[in-house]
This record gives sequence, C-alpha cells and structure tokens, in this order.
Amino acid sequence: MDKIDRKLLRSIQDGIPIASEPFNRIANELGIPEDEVINRIEEMIKEGAIRRFGASVGHRVIGITANAMCTWNVPDDRVEEVGAIMAGFAEVTHCYERPRYPGWKFNLFTMIHAYSREECEKVAKEISIATGIKDYSILFSEKEFKKTGVRL
Repeated sequence: MDKIDRKLLRSIQDGIPIASEPFNRIANELGIPEDEVINRIEEMIKEGAIRRFGASVGHRVIGITANAMCTWNVPDDRVEEVGAIMAGFAEVTHCYERPRYPGWKFNLFTMIHAYSREECEKVAKEISIATGIKDYSILFSEKEFKKTGVRL
C-alpha cells in the first residue's frame, strides 16, 4: 500500500460523496484519474485491505429506532446450526459467537433492529421458536454514542 492508497482510504472511510460521479470527485481531490481510483479500490478489495465496500442506511433516520442485543445460551455443539438460522432473519444485522465467562452463560449474540420494542421482542420469540433456544435475554439500546467503521 503506497501513499496514494492511504490517502484514498482516508477519503472514502466515512463514505463516498453522494453525487452522479463520486469517484471523479475523489480523483480530483487526489490528483489522479478516475479510473485509477476505481482500479486502486478494486485492488485493495482483492488484496483484503478493504473487506467490504457497500452502502449503509442510517436506520434511525428511516424510523428503525428499536435496537436489541439478544444474548443466547446455545449448546456448544449447536452454535453453527443455530447461528445460521439466527443470521437468516432479515431483522438480524449482526450475529456473533462469543466466549462464555464465569457468571455469563450466553455465547451467541444477535442484533435485532425494528420499528418498536414490541417488534424486537416478537422477532426474538420467533428466533427462539425457530431454533428451540429458550434461554435468552434482550438488551435494548437506549442511546447511540458512536457508530463508525474501521478507521485508517
């Protein structure tokens, strides 16, 4: 990764401009041709320096204000199977296995987004029915302090 790649990453890490030719704007800022910007991004994706390049919708802006982290006590031998089922729910945006700790029995975590707390609770119940996992806890978000991607 050279100096231009680093500048390019810094210029796109908070998002690309909402414009008809966003890469052209970036190219002008960096003083390189637009096709070079696109080629460099493609190369960084291929090399793994950029793992994901996509659009992100501000869920709170569109009214999805109920967010629940559900913690699940899943038998260790069922984590893969259950995780795949949970991740298949459209309302689940994150699904992670985490280690258990003394005094903390939960090992699978899902983030559910919905328009209301009741909807989050309904989705959690549907996940419980679909997986047979009845031992879970719902932790609702009260306030968002920070939400950003990885920074260079």
